[in-house]
Amino acid sequence: MASASFLPHTPTPRPHLAVALPSPSRHRPPSAFSSALSPPSAAAEEEEKADAAGEAAPARGGGKERRRVVRRAWEKLVRWSRSWRRRNRSDVLETTRKVVVLGGGSFGTAMAAQVAAKKADLEVSMLLRDDLVCRSINHRHINCKYLPDHRLPENITATTSASDALAGADFCFHAVPVQFSSSFLQGISTHVDPKLPFVSLSKGLELNTLRTMSQIIPQALGNPRQPFIVLSGPSFAVELMNKLPTAMVVASKDKKLAAAVQQLLASPNLRISTSNDVTGVEIAGALKNVLAIAAGIVEGMHLGNNCMAALVAQGCSEIRWLATKMGAKPTTLAGLSGSGDIMLTCFVNLSRNRNVGLRLGSGEKLDKIMNSMNQVAEGVSTAGAVIALAQKYHVKMPVLTAVARIIDNELTPKRAVMELMNLPQVEEV
Repeated sequence: MASASFLPHTPTPRPHLAVALPSPSRHRPPSAFSSALSPPSAAAEEEEKADAAGEAAPARGGGKERRRVVRRAWEKLVRWSRSWRRRNRSDVLETTRKVVVLGGGSFGTAMAAQVAAKKADLEVSMLLRDDLVCRSINHRHINCKYLPDHRLPENITATTSASDALAGADFCFHAVPVQFSSSFLQGISTHVDPKLPFVSLSKGLELNTLRTMSQIIPQALGNPRQPFIVLSGPSFAVELMNKLPTAMVVASKDKKLAAAVQQLLASPNLRISTSNDVTGVEIAGALKNVLAIAAGIVEGMHLGNNCMAALVAQGCSEIRWLATKMGAKPTTLAGLSGSGDIMLTCFVNLSRNRNVGLRLGSGEKLDKIMNSMNQVAEGVSTAGAVIALAQKYHVKMPVLTAVARIIDNELTPKRAVMELMNLPQVEEV
């Protein structure tokens, strides 16, 4: 994660933990995959020995020898991948009969299509409030409002009835914007099975309460034991619909539940990692939207690439400071749901939050920008909540605070940049 450029931060002392680390073994595959492995079979060990013997030969034979070593390394990785998939096959998809998606926005629709494509006889029900979109999905297999150019699998149906949508569901994907989630869930709570796993797709913080979705869902449903998983990572709905390669992470305190959702979603075009750091994944997913507005402002003001890099680096540090104070793991913030999502949201024009910032930086008023959008830019409502959290945890966040003040119309983008540049010249932390 990039370090800060604008303001010092006093790190919180961390306790030293005694952890027993396994000794390195040449029979292990690359460390990026090690957490998913079970002990190798005898045949796999023999293959490893043969590969190790071949790799031990010095690569002094020029380009041909180097190419051979690279080819053997790649073949070894492919064999390991196939072996791992065979050993870790799951019956989750076979036993899942119905999935419900709450909300009919672009990302909820894309995830409905992703799941529906896994099995033709899987029932995927979308709970919507718009009759027109319901009819469009049921009769034309198209979400006419958000993804009009993409045909949906025929095993997706839409309804405005909560009881019909939730009846018999094995998994529930929650794609309702954060600020509306609590009231929405309270309205359907009588139809929710207390054991139904909720997979949250919503990113942000509730403005008045500073709650994350892992707090909102069980409290709104009146069930503190409601199974919860959060799905996050660098992913645009339209690219998922186009089946472009994508990687995301599911996080849950329940390791088996995270693995089940991983198996339910994973496909040749969607790679799913697992984590138990729910706090890290949620906070990174919420704060990156605010940082994306800042990145858009820099672009809209034509302040250049140097300024963009400095601002995003500073923002990454601010997110890390706050998230770790709240109990997140630094490694989570350097992963898919942290730096991966930040890069996508800050630098790509498909980002709604970045486009809000771009238009602010170009001189447009926030009210006009919001009235022209048909989807929610969560960073706008999250900005104020982020600053309240920063005060609660005693973390200074100059870039994200500046965004909140611009959104509240208390600071112009130009003045915000001048004040940030005039902060004390400090040691990088």
